[in-house]
Amino acid sequence: MRIVIALGGNALLQRGQPMTADNQRANIRLAAERIAGVVPHNEIVIAHGNGPQVGLLALQASAYTDVAPYPLDVLGAQTDAMIGYVIEQELGNLLPGHQQLATLLTMIEVDRDDPAFAHPTKPIGPVYDKETAEKLAAASGWSIAPDGDKFRRVVASPKPKRIFEIRPIRALVDNGVVVICAGGGGIPTMYDENNDLQGVEAVIDKDLASALLAVELGADLLVIATDVDGVYTGWGTPEQAKVGEATAAEMEELDLPAGSMGPKVEAACGFVRATGNEAVIGSLVDIDTIVAGGAGTRVRAG
Repeated sequence: MRIVIALGGNALLQRGQPMTADNQRANIRLAAERIAGVVPHNEIVIAHGNGPQVGLLALQASAYTDVAPYPLDVLGAQTDAMIGYVIEQELGNLLPGHQQLATLLTMIEVDRDDPAFAHPTKPIGPVYDKETAEKLAAASGWSIAPDGDKFRRVVASPKPKRIFEIRPIRALVDNGVVVICAGGGGIPTMYDENNDLQGVEAVIDKDLASALLAVELGADLLVIATDVDGVYTGWGTPEQAKVGEATAAEMEELDLPAGSMGPKVEAACGFVRATGNEAVIGSLVDIDTIVAGGAGTRVRAG
């Protein structure tokens, strides 16, 4: 099968975990161990989130005040290389020596009139208690939103329209390369009034970008790997219940948070509707079982 695996930024750096290089590498090593089991006899494309990582870079950049902070598109490109490097290294250590891996910086076009620019929803950076988050928001002009029992900075998350590097990605996959691309939802770009391509101060949702990638590559399966084992109704209440399998129409009727599980379900449903193939939302540690059909929330056409 041709499989696109979307690794969540929070799965690569667990919620509340110190954002150290060692912690990120340990989590990526765990992901690589699971992915390595499904590489044989399959064509694998790996996308990944970058919410915690891009937020960390933004915080680090704010410590040097002699120049304006680098924009989010540039920080996104940095996280693409940083995370892709570690995934390549850890996965390469587990695969036979002949296996080829490549990381591609991936620019993705968004619409300058996307309503998301007026309504930030994408969480980035670490979590804070409410008081700290409100102080940082007031001092830095951030938008903030609840994330569980904590708060995080949120930024605009426009919809992905076009993947500029889709042809080289496809060529590599066709030739047996495990490709890591569309990191952090891709680098957000748009055309200005002079028809010149430029970066955008935003973070594209990686699940929606991964779904577009999977459609464009003709994937047989889209796996959205996160830090929970599936989609739940009534999450955080005594009545919470995992959804084992459902149609796209049934999934779209669920009331899910816009900044977390909502985009994952939207992405899964979009891929299923466009291709007729299945998408699965589940835990990073269950990737091999998900591909085998035994874990996660499976979304089917009908």
